[in-house]
Amino acid sequence: MKDRLEQLKATCDTDDAEEVEIAVDNAAFMDDFFAQIEEIRTSIDKIDENVTEVKKLYSVILSAPTSDQKTQDDLEAITNNIKKMANNARNKLKSIEQNLEANEERVSADMRIRKSQHAVLSRKFVEVMTKYNEAQVDFRERSKGRIQRQLEITGKATTDEELEEMLESGNAAVFTAGIVDSSISKQALSEIEARHKDIVRLESSIRELHDMFVDIAMLVENQGEIVDNIEAQVSKAVDHIAVAKAETKKAIRYQSKSRKKVVIVVVVLLVLLALLALIIGLSVGLKQR
Repeated sequence: MKDRLEQLKATCDTDDAEEVEIAVDNAAFMDDFFAQIEEIRTSIDKIDENVTEVKKLYSVILSAPTSDQKTQDDLEAITNNIKKMANNARNKLKSIEQNLEANEERVSADMRIRKSQHAVLSRKFVEVMTKYNEAQVDFRERSKGRIQRQLEITGKATTDEELEEMLESGNAAVFTAGIVDSSISKQALSEIEARHKDIVRLESSIRELHDMFVDIAMLVENQGEIVDNIEAQVSKAVDHIAVAKAETKKAIRYQSKSRKKVVIVVVVLLVLLALLALIIGLSVGLKQR
């Protein structure tokens, strides 16, 4: 009997040790996870800041007949930085996604946290990259407009379709073919060539980021339901708080009214008792006489 008791104690001690070990391992894993999440969030914030800088440089380029080399170098450096950080963030988000898929059947609080954090960051990443893409497309359209206006100055009017065909050729000579030098200023020719180079560089950047957009957009589409559920739960919680506040106010009003009623009843009773005592006193006095 004693041996059996010792055996049971040893088993319990082993189970407790395993539970503690699992809890410690899980806590350490969540610490690593949150550190990774914070790193991704910081990268996305930096990308957002760089997108703002890119938009400023686009404005500088468009406001000058020809952009200086320093502006072009700055733009190229920031563009490469965005591409590098975006690839890094995308790879980390994909890694987390694969880990979540591997543990899909697990149902626990930490899994829900990991899924929601991943979904929120994925959506934020897409929002920032979409803003970047919109800035690129806007710059392309405005650059194209500048080329079209300069061509009109030379007497070589073009439709949007013709201009797109020229841009797709990737050859700046297509724009200036057939233009007599004496009928056009060197500045106009220079701007046409500069804008064409801007668009060629831009389209190369857009193509490089295309696969990333598709990857992350698909990722967000898959995770969208989780984010929507989180937002719905938060909204529900806010509604419940609002209802609770309203009910509390009602309760306070009712309590206040009921207190007033109690006071009135007590006063009435006291008055009645005083009148009753007065009547009894008068009747006793009359009898004694």
